[in-house]
Amino acid sequence: MKILIIGGTSALAVSLIKTLEKEHTIITAGRKNCDIYFNLNEDIDACSFPKDIDIVLHIAASFGGQTYLEFKDAISVNVIGTLRVSQLTKELNVKHLILISSMYVCLSVCSPYYTQYALTKKQSEEVALLFAKENNLNLTILRPTQIYGNDISFAKNQPFFYHMLEKAKKGENITIYGNHDALRNYIYEDDLNEIIKRVIEKKVIGVFYCGTMIDVSYSEIAKSAQLIYGNGGEVVFFRDKENIPDNVFDKDNTLYEKINYYPNTNITKSIENIFKQGKI
Repeated sequence: MKILIIGGTSALAVSLIKTLEKEHTIITAGRKNCDIYFNLNEDIDACSFPKDIDIVLHIAASFGGQTYLEFKDAISVNVIGTLRVSQLTKELNVKHLILISSMYVCLSVCSPYYTQYALTKKQSEEVALLFAKENNLNLTILRPTQIYGNDISFAKNQPFFYHMLEKAKKGENITIYGNHDALRNYIYEDDLNEIIKRVIEKKVIGVFYCGTMIDVSYSEIAKSAQLIYGNGGEVVFFRDKENIPDNVFDKDNTLYEKINYYPNTNITKSIENIFKQGKI
């Protein structure tokens, strides 16, 4: 198939392309270093794109920030940008749009992890769902949990995970604030790539949870990293600091049953892979 990837230079896209290009033709679109110039903040000229695309895969996103301009950018990229991508999909007569969203859309406004990103990604889903309904477009929304991978480029959105790896590499103690060993749900790039590949090839339609079935604590990650890097160090809790809250979600294996694949890379195996790559 011919697959158009919007946001072709993101960490996930760069990793995913290596998986997909073995069997499919990949065209990337983005603001820089892509096959086609594409800015989600601007109206799109469909004439710039090939007419025989089978799948549009929308990965690009803004994570927002704390300022008015960052908030505005998150709305423009995540919400209006998704509308533009949906319209482009229609104009190109592509029948299947895949939106990479986030499990953060399930957070309540009371969550300490609720941000501009969570808000605007939820709105982007609503825009895509309504557009697809009104225009008879096949839509798949995948909601990954926190994504990590072999390359340091993933650290931009998972800084503490890679901070722990860096500490383990140097043989330094890894410190965790509070008394609570906070839980997280991470999904490894290799697993997510395989999931997306199968969703494309099996033409799975719908909205799906996309995380692992087992949560992991910070201390488990830290101890695995220290064991694998083999340079010493301990895990130390700063018990006079405020506890770090969990950030986990309800599990659902519906997607995995449909594609006959379950994310199966545990935290120890994935850190071993990262270590072998030698980039971190």
